[in-house]
Amino acid sequence: MFESLTDRMGKALRNLRGVGRLSEKNMADALAEVRTALLGADVHFKVARDFIDRVREACVGREVLASVSPGQMAVKVIHDELVRLLGEGGAGATGGIGGRRPLRVMLVGLHGSGKTTSAVKLARHLRRKEGYVKPLLVACDVYRPAAIDQLETLARNEGLACYADRAERDVPGLGAAGLAHAGETGADVTVFDTAGRLQIDAALIEEIKALRARVQPDEVLLVADAALGQEAVNVARHFHEAVRLTGIILTKLDGDARGGAALSMKSITGVPIKYMGHGEKPEDFDIFYPDRMAQRILGMGDVVTLVERAQEAVDEKEAERLAEKMRRSEFNLADFLSQIQQIKKMGSLGSMAKLMPGLGNLSVGEKEERKMLRTEAIIQSMTPYERQRPDVLNGSRRLRIAKGAGVQVSDVNALLKQFDQMRKLMRMLKTSKGRDLMRQFTGSGFPGF
Repeated sequence: MFESLTDRMGKALRNLRGVGRLSEKNMADALAEVRTALLGADVHFKVARDFIDRVREACVGREVLASVSPGQMAVKVIHDELVRLLGEGGAGATGGIGGRRPLRVMLVGLHGSGKTTSAVKLARHLRRKEGYVKPLLVACDVYRPAAIDQLETLARNEGLACYADRAERDVPGLGAAGLAHAGETGADVTVFDTAGRLQIDAALIEEIKALRARVQPDEVLLVADAALGQEAVNVARHFHEAVRLTGIILTKLDGDARGGAALSMKSITGVPIKYMGHGEKPEDFDIFYPDRMAQRILGMGDVVTLVERAQEAVDEKEAERLAEKMRRSEFNLADFLSQIQQIKKMGSLGSMAKLMPGLGNLSVGEKEERKMLRTEAIIQSMTPYERQRPDVLNGSRRLRIAKGAGVQVSDVNALLKQFDQMRKLMRMLKTSKGRDLMRQFTGSGFPGF
């Protein structure tokens, strides 16, 4: 979402290289570029103006340490101000909204912002990462066709309990019944999924006001579509005035939104962004960490989030088994397939590239995803025997595999050639010459080889 902003920020900061002391004059052009980048990203003009003023005040006249370039110091100041702008001290500082037992959470927002899917993602997240054992979803959208069916289906897919009453039209009464059901079943967190509208209207506001008064939620979270830009900020402000929001879930961060909503939301409304949705899968949902998002915007990546994803997605015992087979040069196509499937659990290649330092603007999209899916399909078209012993794959077998995977024989040949080169590299690393080569790059030996 922040690709354009990251690129323009990088250009602005490169202008500071070689400067011995930060002054108002040599900061002027760089800050003008930063301001243009912020406005181009659809950041509210007051937010952009105040941001530039704070950065200028913090930078101008500051002596540059011998070991730090002016550009690096400016990056540090801009990073700190971005963290402040994005919501310093929000959910990222505490690890989420967890703490109370039982916990009541009400989601509000406009139609199409992703409330229903976010309700399920939030309940799943609270169960898996914040210590809640028995979440309950309550369907309070009595207007949208199939809204209840959607919530029940998504909840069932994730093994979550769901309360719904298709005959009830009184939303506050429905919420109270859901809360009573939560008490009867011992739910330790209850998430209320409410109805939305295409635009804010009096009926919507009065309904959620009445529901809030009836169920007394601990958290009222606005589900806001990042693609709305500055309009999302106005929506957040209206909802906050009506029902006293405690936080925001920013959705569709995987889209081509310019990022202005994320950068303006906290400053304009005073309400922190607590969670973010960055994909359609249930696992594409995380706590919003302002410091990590600031690092992404400045092209520094987000290694911590990448490691957390890996820890959640990768089976440690399986990873150790594959590492051992690689050390022994016994790695086969079945192991290669297992490795691909574990990587897929971490998310798309594009989303992972954005978390790597220096790769934020690297274009990793559908082409690379299709290549990985094609590789997976080819290996899955092989028999278990063929995966264990790729040397037996003669012409007729390769033709059968290509037809089964829906690819050309040349694609099968290319994969086998690539795999053979990888095995040769593994065998080489077992030799003393290979170990010497690796020491030249790492400065130390590999005890496993």
